[in-house]
Amino acid sequence: MRRAAPFLVIALILALPALNAVGALTPLNDLLALGQGIGQKPAKVAIATRAEPPFVATPRAQCGPGSKPEPGIQGRVPAGSANGEGLHCNVSLIAHQGASGGFKTYRYIDPAGHECAFYDTALLFPVNALKLDTSSAGVAVLDMSNPAKPVQTATLTEIPMLSPHESLNLNPKRGLLAAVTGNPSTYPGLVSIYDVSKDCRHPVLQSTSAVARLGHESGFSPDGKTFYATGTARESITAVDVTNPKEPHAVWQGNVVSHGMTLSDDGNRAYVADVGGNMLILDVSQIQARKPNPQAREVSRLTWHAASIPQNAIPFTDHGHPYVLEFDEYTQGTTGVGDSNMVGAARIIDIADERAPRVVANLRLQINQPADHKAASADPGAGSPVQGYAAHYCSLSSQVDPTVVACSFIASGLRVFDISDLLHPKEIAYYVAPTQPRAENEFMASDFAMSKPVIVPARREVWYTDGATGFYALRVAESAWPGEDAGAGGAGKKGCLSVGRRIRHQGIGKVRLGMTRKALLRRLPAPRHKKKRAWRWCVRGGGKVTAAFTKRGQVALVSTTARVPLKRARLRSFRHPRSLGHGLVRPFRGSHRLFTVRRGKVRAVSIASSRTIKRRALLRRYLRAASSA
Repeated sequence: MRRAAPFLVIALILALPALNAVGALTPLNDLLALGQGIGQKPAKVAIATRAEPPFVATPRAQCGPGSKPEPGIQGRVPAGSANGEGLHCNVSLIAHQGASGGFKTYRYIDPAGHECAFYDTALLFPVNALKLDTSSAGVAVLDMSNPAKPVQTATLTEIPMLSPHESLNLNPKRGLLAAVTGNPSTYPGLVSIYDVSKDCRHPVLQSTSAVARLGHESGFSPDGKTFYATGTARESITAVDVTNPKEPHAVWQGNVVSHGMTLSDDGNRAYVADVGGNMLILDVSQIQARKPNPQAREVSRLTWHAASIPQNAIPFTDHGHPYVLEFDEYTQGTTGVGDSNMVGAARIIDIADERAPRVVANLRLQINQPADHKAASADPGAGSPVQGYAAHYCSLSSQVDPTVVACSFIASGLRVFDISDLLHPKEIAYYVAPTQPRAENEFMASDFAMSKPVIVPARREVWYTDGATGFYALRVAESAWPGEDAGAGGAGKKGCLSVGRRIRHQGIGKVRLGMTRKALLRRLPAPRHKKKRAWRWCVRGGGKVTAAFTKRGQVALVSTTARVPLKRARLRSFRHPRSLGHGLVRPFRGSHRLFTVRRGKVRAVSIASSRTIKRRALLRRYLRAASSA
């Protein structure tokens, strides 16, 4: 993000004709009353600082055969080192398309099975108009049915799609693609919404309307009913009701500074990146519930040692424990105040106590450390305050038990991290696109990787765009990919599971009650042994996990003999245990857990629904199926 007031004037000139076409302005979106402070300003909470992990670089990737590794320290790309084929480690190029890129890349599979990619093609509007071939205009739509041969099937050219800046957003549940006009500062809030659910290769415009105050970045509630437009350079968040995408309307205007924001699964919490150098947890439950005159409430704010310009924050859970992946852009000196060698990078924040969140792990490159960053200041692109060796956007392989993070680290290219050990992440792969001297990088022949990547765990793929050279589809080497996801989703490779330390009421590890066989194959390695009514996987560290299926092919019971759960299953912790016969014990009424006990020791732990446990004959049938797998 850069402060660029002149672009706001250009935006007003461009947007006012469109505003006249979409109807009268309301108090919530009156663009001519920006200074009147209309909207709610929640009471601010204090910004907290808490103990952090050591301020060191993440362990670098160990490059395998066929790699062309970086020549020096982790993340540094000296002049000429990325010429030709670029730099790559444990990554192979599947496809390259286009000649420029922007800030977001998305993947979507529509109900008919079409697989598509969407990405914005311009870093800055209207400078991209200098490319007279129009390759840098609008949002590109790619048919990815064959990832090795992307086919561009459409280009979206509504005003917000021509200049979305960082606001392009996809809601996968409803298949809605939306953006609000934006630039490095902010633009008037013209919003476009497309429906991609019918055929993602050919999005259908639903509306373009002036329903937000200002634009730059955005958020989308998981249910797809609320689109949040954020003004970033001003105190401005507009919540837009898109229940009917043809008739969107503003339901809340907040006088809150927000860069990017991501919503919790229930839509009741917004994790807001405040450009002032902190992360805000905002209670938006009244907006989600559509209360009359809804009010938001600040829950907590957290800052950290290397905070630069917070970009976005993505909530996720690891074995049921809530965290946030937060990432900053640029350095503390980008805005003219602070240390130009203090790089924000990325971090994992524990939010189990949402009133007292804390950083538990960092994702940084060696080149992001102050001394190394300063020493490399003469490298191509490194001297630019809006490029250089810094982070910009990150993505998770899943928001439930993710194992991989991929980040665009601007001049350091795409970096891929293993977070299967959440407190000790490590780099596993990277790709620095072949450098080209282009207008986007001020003809300095350096990478300009700014876009939010897409991770396809089933195929070990990562998609992203480089500002100067276009869209890339990459595949991470199987030897580098974390074991639990390696080969899943039809690749046919076998691997062992990690069940963690927790046994939850709905499942064990990633095997959960109600999951279909297809879902298991999509999320897990192929089982070591298959039978019609049960599958079996090995467990890292010893033991096995078995799943028994209903006649409809859904998991009815999951069981494990893994060492860690058995060690933690203490008989003395049982409260009023009930024997179900054949050595099977239910520790207390209402529990979904069942312990197989022999000679005073727990031999297996199983999970089943209360309905199944009550039907003894059915329960024993599932247990027999699981034990025979």
